[in-house]
Amino acid sequence: MIPQLVTYRQRRSDGRWLRLYVPVLPVLLVLSPLLLIAVLVGLVACLATRVSPVGALRGIGQLLCALPGTRFEIDDGRTAVLVSVR
Repeated sequence: MIPQLVTYRQRRSDGRWLRLYVPVLPVLLVLSPLLLIAVLVGLVACLATRVSPVGALRGIGQLLCALPGTRFEIDDGRTAVLVSVR
């Protein structure tokens, strides 16, 4: 299952939390021209290094399916960042 929502939380210097909910599908639609360029560059890189493009796409698909439920936490002094994928 592809992730549908990314939650971004950042603790500000005054101790309050900034919380952003980012829906994945609208962001993908807005960034689709850049994603198309990235796929073409990846295809050229695969062909230049003799890696199977189908195998590379399969690996990316498996990575995307494994993302839901993932949490990234960074805490450095007064600043903290938490990103969770649902």
